[in-house]
This record gives sequence, C-alpha cells and structure tokens, in this order.
Amino acid sequence: MALDFDHWYPGDVSFFAGRSFESFSMIERPPTLKFTHPLPYGAICHDDGVQFVVVSRSARAMRVLIYDHVHDREPSEIIDFDGSLNRWGDIWSVFVPGMGPGQLYHFQADGPFKPEDGQRFDPNARLIDPYAKALAGTFLPADDGIVRPPKCVVIDDEFDWQGDRHLRRDLSETVIYELHVRGFTRSRTSGAAHPGTYLGLIEKIPYLRSLGVTAVELMPVHEFPILDCLGQKPPRPNYWGYDPMAFFAPHRGYASGNEPGCQVREFKQMVRAMHQAGIEVILDVVFNHTAEGNHEGPTFSFKGLENRVYYMLNADGSYKNYSGCGNTLNGNHPIVRELIFDCLRHWVHNYHVDGFRFDLASILSRDRSGFLVPNPPVVEVISEDPLLADTKIIAEAWDAAGAYQVGTFGQLRWAEWNGRYRDDMRRFWRGDPHMVGPLATRLAGSSDLYQPGGRRPYHSINFITSHDGFTLSDLVSYEEKHNEANGENHRDGDNNNYGCNHGVEGPTRRRSIEQIRVRQIKNLLASLLLSQGAPMILAGDECRRTQRGNNNAYCQDNAISWFDWRLARKNEPLRRFCQALIEFRRAEPTVRQTNFLCGQPFRPGGLPDVSWYSADGGSVDWEQNDASLVCLLAAVPRKNNVPRPNHHVLLVCHAGPEPCRFVLPEVARTIAWRTFLDTAAESPHDIFPDLDGPPAPKDGALDIESRSLRCFVSPDTW
Repeated sequence: MALDFDHWYPGDVSFFAGRSFESFSMIERPPTLKFTHPLPYGAICHDDGVQFVVVSRSARAMRVLIYDHVHDREPSEIIDFDGSLNRWGDIWSVFVPGMGPGQLYHFQADGPFKPEDGQRFDPNARLIDPYAKALAGTFLPADDGIVRPPKCVVIDDEFDWQGDRHLRRDLSETVIYELHVRGFTRSRTSGAAHPGTYLGLIEKIPYLRSLGVTAVELMPVHEFPILDCLGQKPPRPNYWGYDPMAFFAPHRGYASGNEPGCQVREFKQMVRAMHQAGIEVILDVVFNHTAEGNHEGPTFSFKGLENRVYYMLNADGSYKNYSGCGNTLNGNHPIVRELIFDCLRHWVHNYHVDGFRFDLASILSRDRSGFLVPNPPVVEVISEDPLLADTKIIAEAWDAAGAYQVGTFGQLRWAEWNGRYRDDMRRFWRGDPHMVGPLATRLAGSSDLYQPGGRRPYHSINFITSHDGFTLSDLVSYEEKHNEANGENHRDGDNNNYGCNHGVEGPTRRRSIEQIRVRQIKNLLASLLLSQGAPMILAGDECRRTQRGNNNAYCQDNAISWFDWRLARKNEPLRRFCQALIEFRRAEPTVRQTNFLCGQPFRPGGLPDVSWYSADGGSVDWEQNDASLVCLLAAVPRKNNVPRPNHHVLLVCHAGPEPCRFVLPEVARTIAWRTFLDTAAESPHDIFPDLDGPPAPKDGALDIESRSLRCFVSPDTW
C-alpha cells in the first residue's frame, strides 16, 4: 500500500506556534527540553506513528518491509513508497500511523544492476537501514538465495540520564584503558552476573576505579555480524568487531536481555554508571569499510541503496580496498560525510560518549578517487563541529594501503595513536643499539612529530601495546608470533613485533627468566606512565594477561582473548605497581605537561624544565651506542596557588644486559632525592606510593641493575 507523506522532521513544534522563545517565562519554557540529536533519516518516532526516511538517488522504487517477530523470514506487511508523494529529491519518506518503538523492519530498493557502472540494486534484497538505531536477531539461513540480515528496530531515544553530562577531562590528565566489552567479563573467572555484556562491564567499575584509569576505550560496539550472511557460524568468528554493518546501533551481542532494542538501554546504563564513577567512555569507530565486502560479498545495506555513493570504486566498478577488508567507505562523499557527522553526534548526544578513536583514519584523508589530500573535508569538519566540541578525537593515522600520517593527521584538535612511541620504547628496552636518542624524544612527548604542526604533547597517545599485537606479557615472552589457532597458515599478524623472550619462547618455570620478564614489564609500564603525552594501557597488561603468543586474536572468542581474572589476584604485586604509577601520574603535573619541554627554566635561576645526562653524569653523546640515559625534569610551577604536590623527577634508565654505575650530575646532588620506584626491586620495595622510599646516596653514585629503571622525586618544591 502507499501512504501519504504527512511528516517531515521529528519533534512537535506546536507548543512554539506563534510565539518567540524569549516570550516564555522560565517556568513556561518546555520542561522536557533535552539536548539530544534527532536524526534526519531512519525510523523517526512520533506520537501517532513512525516516519521512515532513506536516501537513494538511483532507486526506481522503495519499500519498507514490516516484521512481527525477530525470526520471521518473510515480512507481515510491505509498504510501498509512492514516488509522486513520498519522494523529495533523493529522499524517500513515508509516515506509517499506529507504529511505535520496537517495530522491526527492513528497506528494499529496486533500481539498475550494472556493476560496471557501480550500480548493484537487487529488488529481492532485504536492506539494513544505514541510520538504524538498533538491530535484532542474526542472519537467517539463505537456502533460497535471499540474504536475510538482522532486522532493524524502531527506537525511542528517551532515557533517564539522571543529570548525566560529559566529564570533559583534559586530554593531558587522561589515562586510557583499552578493553573489549565481551572479553573483559566473559570468562567464568570474572564472577560477573552478566558476563560479556554492557551490564557486566558495570560490575567491574570498582576494579577500574581502583586501577585509577580515567577513560575506557571500547573496541567496536557498533553493530557487526554474529553469523555469516548465510546464517551459519563462521569457522573464525568476528570477535574484535572491526566489520561494521550499522554505525548508529550498539552491538546486540553485548546485551544481557533478549527483547529487541534492549542493548540501547543497557549501553546507556553503562555510560551513565561510568560517568558516575568519573570514567569517560571512548568508542573505537570504523568508518573505513563495511561488512558487505567486495563484489563477492552480500548485499544487505549500502550496496542495495546507492553502491557508488557509499563505496570507493575503480573505473570498472570494482572496489578500491584501502582497508584490507574488501571495500573502502567513501567518507568524503557529501552523503557519506553527512552520515558520519550524524553518527558521531548521535553517539555523543544520545549516548553521552566522550570521544572516538578512528580506526585506519588515514582512509578519511583520501578523496573520492582514493588520493591522499591535505585538509580533507570530513577530517576538518569533525575537528570543527560545534556539536562535537566536548569530545576527544583520536586517529589511528595510517591505513592498509601504505598511508602513514603519524604526526601530520588533521588539525589541532586531533590526537593520534603514536606508533613511533610504541616501536621506539620496545626497541630501547629490548636493547637495540642507538636507541637513546629516540628514547629521550618519546619520553619528552614526541616534539619531532607534534610540535611543527602546533600541537601539544598530549596529542600523542602513547602506548606500548594495544588489541592489535602482543600483550605486554607476551611481548617479553615471545620473539615470534604464534597465530596457528587463527587458521591462516601463520600469514596473518605483524612480523615486526620487537619482542624478546629472554631465553625461552613462551611460558617457563625458570625463575631467572621470569624475574627479567617482570622487570621488563615494569620498565615498559613505568616508561609509559612517566612520559609526556597521554598514556593508553591495554586491558590486562597490569596483571600479565596473555594470548599465548597470538598477536592477531581477531577471531578468538575464547580463553585466548578473554580476561582471566585469576591473574589479577596472582599478579597482585604487578597490579599494585601499575596502580601506584597511575596515581602518581594523575597527581604529578611534571610528567604530564601541556607544553613541550625546551631546556629552559620556569623561573630565573631554576632548573631547566628538562636536562639529559649520560651514566657518568656528563652530557649525552647522542651518536654513541649506549643503553643508558638520565632525565631530570624540573617541577612545574603551581597555578593560581592551587595546593598540589610538585616535585622534581629524576629518571635513570638502563637497558644494558649488565649492571651499571651511574653518577648523578652535580646539579642533582644538591637535591634530597627519595626513591619512587625501582623496577629491579621485589614488591613491595619496587614502588613507594607515599614517596617515602630510600634516599639516594649522598655521593650521587647509583648502582643500577641490568635492564631496569629507577625514578626519584624531590621533596615538594613549590
């Protein structure tokens, strides 16, 4: 049937009819006004029905398929759009009275099928709404050749946020903890009442608070396939979630309930609880490809609505593949750009998330022909959008086609995953030659990368490990990847890991090797949390979570990837070490400065903000093959007489295989240093949270163990 177009934009404006906003008293003004972001497309709820709005330039006919139940193979009703009444330009819009939240639907579009021209319409395909706010069910068996994807769910955005607002913590004061929603609590060892879910994550907030992190970065939570397009369980399941099919919808697989759309409520409950605990929520978003794949992949959304708009295509209609996943989202096409903006605003204002990490973000720097361009529109507008002004925006500034833009991505607001930091820190502590200079540069905030473009140290997201690669424990236990379980004949995963097993590949009972490994983990954690910039920790690194040498566990929805909570108890001394480091970082502005270090004093006659010394206390010969470095950071002046601790900080780093005697420089011998941490010492003498560790020798001579880091602090200075 065809229905007249009765509604255009959501929201009842009758309350305002004939009156200016200023004419209302504060009491009269609408009491339910909230700052949400109503979407211009998708399924839009009204009091008396639902408006379905979708964009397609080339479609000749459009339909809404209505379903009664999640597992229905066929629609109970088909609603045709009347092209003369329900089409405005390239926008198809129809209002259906009597429908409301919870309704299940697909779109269906008819149009040209000319792959050589980039057109792939299929009149039988059931299509996921690009603006769907939730999906329900899975792909159903396709024994008749028709792909039946999860069904879209009509959602009402109403939720009692209880006054929740974005926390707006400065990036310079942020400590990020990257985790997988399912993997964090899926193991029986978690003791969670709702394992593997958003609600399960709420149960672990006390642990996150005890650790001291200020933000969680969630691996992809927008919808991705659970079963393959034929309704079968794939041999290698998509565990990580980097295979999007509905950008506006939280993943249904992380909900504890069964009713369609419950994931929307549970996700919001999780964000609200995180904010109540002082923890921000950052989403890993994948605006670089979709699960529809290349020409051999199924048609269940974008392909069937306007293939040559949503994807980058070659002249012959084949798919450009800068993502390594079969297709590339055409992010700088105006329609796709609008979708991305609407999506980000949706997550910020309807879900209250605090920021985004953009996977393979260099793809967003490619124009509609695939060429890298300066100031690409989508990248620039994300940083300038006033509706996103309170959010953190972080780029993975490379892609699968060779683009590498670390240090040069975007404008002033963009922070970046600093891959150079990861590699240089790994190589220094592994003992590679000529790494003292790179160590100093990374400790000081990577000014070589970020200062020329006018950015600050905190635009460097420093990390040693992430979901992609070895865990921290595996980094010091394996020299080669062990990805046999992935079933790809060891072809997957990066071969350049800069790992070191210290004598045995994998687990060992040899105490001497285990001591070195624990020491190296502490060296890397201490370097990370004492560096200028914004640190990111991979979940479980604080308690030696292992993936058994697998450095690409994208398909391992099992104990290889899950957080084993027994490790948190078994390795409590290491967890204590990490907690104390985070607490120190959050309290001490000297190690998280907002300006780059320049070697000049903060006040006349004071210490330079940073000084570098060799092991003998003299100046550093940056060309020498040395494994030792001393860094002296002067205390940052207090601002506005705010009472807080400010200390000089002295770092003594030694990556050599033998002990080394250091002599403190003369300027440092006049300071009454006390040990804050010593990675070579056994717990609890490896770190002193109250800054009451042993004093440094008065003669300034320090005997430093092999492969160790020692940090000293002065008495409160200002």
